[in-house]
Amino acid sequence: MDQGNTAFVLFSAAFVLLMTPGLAFFYGGLVKAKSVVSMMMLSFGSLGLIAVLWVLYGYAITFADIDDAGWVGIPHIIGIDTNAIGLAAQVADAADPAGAFPELAFVSFQATFAIITVALISGAIADRAKFGAWMVFAGLWATLVYFPVAGWVFNFIPSDQGGWIVDKLGAIDFAGGTAVHINAGAAALALAIVLGKRFGFSKGIMQPHNVPLTLIGAALLWFGWFGFNAGSELAADGVATVAFINTIAAPSAAMLGWIIIEKIKHGKGTSVGAASGVVAGLVAITPACASVDPIWAIALGLVAGVISALAIDLKFALGFDDSLDVVGIHLVGGLIGTLWIGLFGNGVGLAFGYGFEQLWIQTVGSLAVLAYSFVVALLLGLIIEKTMGFRVKAEDEIAGIDTVVHGELAYSFGSDKD
Repeated sequence: MDQGNTAFVLFSAAFVLLMTPGLAFFYGGLVKAKSVVSMMMLSFGSLGLIAVLWVLYGYAITFADIDDAGWVGIPHIIGIDTNAIGLAAQVADAADPAGAFPELAFVSFQATFAIITVALISGAIADRAKFGAWMVFAGLWATLVYFPVAGWVFNFIPSDQGGWIVDKLGAIDFAGGTAVHINAGAAALALAIVLGKRFGFSKGIMQPHNVPLTLIGAALLWFGWFGFNAGSELAADGVATVAFINTIAAPSAAMLGWIIIEKIKHGKGTSVGAASGVVAGLVAITPACASVDPIWAIALGLVAGVISALAIDLKFALGFDDSLDVVGIHLVGGLIGTLWIGLFGNGVGLAFGYGFEQLWIQTVGSLAVLAYSFVVALLLGLIIEKTMGFRVKAEDEIAGIDTVVHGELAYSFGSDKD
């Protein structure tokens, strides 16, 4: 067992786990003061639920040997490894690891990816979603979408028996542009359509209630993202250092790109825009962090910052209420970063004379995840809305849903009792 790499993977997992509370802060600052508890609880609820499901059966689905474990008659697409249910085999391996580090270290690392992916979706339904309905959706979507899709991408078994997007199709996605960001962004679009628009939805009417909270969240996300990207190498080596520096370069450039667009459009750059640009750059560099040189990471960041800053207005043009711009940042940014590999990826990019093949492969992988996630999320959302109801009552939404859903207020500036 390599103790150095074991420590690297475990610390990377801890970094990525911190991203979910960071996301709660980032989202929480952007909503109304009377909805911040509800908004943050969607992230924390995801953390609790998905962690449990991951241990019970999520890892078993995601990292099955597809050739030996076809599920519901779809071999090579979805499988389940019965030996990994409840992680019994992985616990046994920890006593005498068969690899460079105990498999449980990898299990833990990948668990944090599952958690943050589900939590990302919640930003599209801010201010109007029932907590119980969200938890039902989160569990079903993780089971039917995230666990299989993560297997398509991250189940990189060298014997060509792993996930079809990486092993069969040949797409490149180092840390989750497809499985995490396109996946979550497509589901967010579906739920925004199902739940409909917030009352008073219009450009400029929904202002962040706590900008410093959003900036704290962005800082925690950026910190955790080093574990997300560099940690995906699963070794403290040169590739990890490339991913690390690109995780500095791309979001920094994206922040500048977003601020420039704000300055051109509105005459001033905002701190929320800067934070959003950072996240857009982090999203875009995620799949490409080990495949591009730092100069191309800067270019990618600039492009992602500019396009995402423009893309967030699509909800007004197309009439869907993606409350906190999950579609404009995560879906669009994930697509940009994944396709960027086909254009400027080392050894495969069209710009370097390698033809269109990798770009085509990246496109097919991206669209497959987008379509699958959107359709399943739309169906799940509609079923939940028609049965238990997904959206709170109109009067509760107008008043603020924290006290109705959770019986709490985020801020209390005095009390009748000492």
